Amino acid sequence: MSSQWKAVLKRSWPTIRIILSIALLWKATSEIDWQALRESELQLQVQWLVAGGLCITAAYICGGLRWGLFMQRAGFQGSLMGYVALYFSGGLINQGLPSTLGGDSYRAIAGTHLTRGGQLNHQKELAEELSHADPLQAQSPKLRLGFSMTLLDRLVGLMGNNILGGIGLVLGGATLASWGTELGYLVLLVMIGGGLVLAFALSYQPLLAWIEKLLRRFDLDHALPGIRLAFAWPSNIGQSIFAVCIHFFNILALGFCLKAYGADVPTEALMIGLPALSLLLMLPISISGWGLREATLASVLALWGVSPSLTVLGSISYGAITLLCVLPGAYKLLKRH
Repeated sequence: MSSQWKAVLKRSWPTIRIILSIALLWKATSEIDWQALRESELQLQVQWLVAGGLCITAAYICGGLRWGLFMQRAGFQGSLMGYVALYFSGGLINQGLPSTLGGDSYRAIAGTHLTRGGQLNHQKELAEELSHADPLQAQSPKLRLGFSMTLLDRLVGLMGNNILGGIGLVLGGATLASWGTELGYLVLLVMIGGGLVLAFALSYQPLLAWIEKLLRRFDLDHALPGIRLAFAWPSNIGQSIFAVCIHFFNILALGFCLKAYGADVPTEALMIGLPALSLLLMLPISISGWGLREATLASVLALWGVSPSLTVLGSISYGAITLLCVLPGAYKLLKRH
């Protein structure tokens, strides 16, 4: 009986997510004071939306380059621009494009078929791998390696997100709560301390031998160069700065979208709100964060005196611009067919 319920839940979960997104978005937009906005003679400043789009595009390009470097270090032969293109395709799928695979799974699989010329080879094999979507333990060593590098890219991004959020809490956490600043220092301590532990493990021979043994057990021998690029000294410093910069592009984009409607939001508020939201969006309860993003940001930024109406409008614009920015990823998806 439990297996039947699991199967029903798996089939119905995409519909549940859509319903939740619509409900949350309706709740957020229903609190917009349209009368007050009309009386304020609000004028949309399109140039700030364009600036936001450029920042989002820059974040995707930088993220694709980072993932591409990890894939190349693992021995895959694809071009960096090809990996960037797949990164946009994965981003488009994550925006809610109907698919049996998530965006990360798509680029993990497709990335193993990328050539130096930026093309996808072995199309029949690729189609089978994408359609079967077997559990990770049932995948071939090549696919497991692709998934491991994609996971590595996500982990480095998560560390950058948390470091930026910790800095935001140090700067403005007192507005959030009496313990906000202390929480910021704790987050930074955990992130930096964890990075130092990983760097030490990769430089201390007994621990390194244990890591190599663990990787061999899962047929991931070639993952070590990518792991070194991410966490070994001194490349870990550059990776941390790069990850923080990528997330800061997104913060700038959200700030520009809010500014387009006349809302001036302190940078530290955005540095708290968006990283916290990124952690919340790891829960698969909405479609690409729609509704959840608007409701969460409206509540958080209200602590800094930002109008919830303007926050919802800016957040919807941010989501719409993100969708527009990843549309070029459709080229790779359509070309494969």
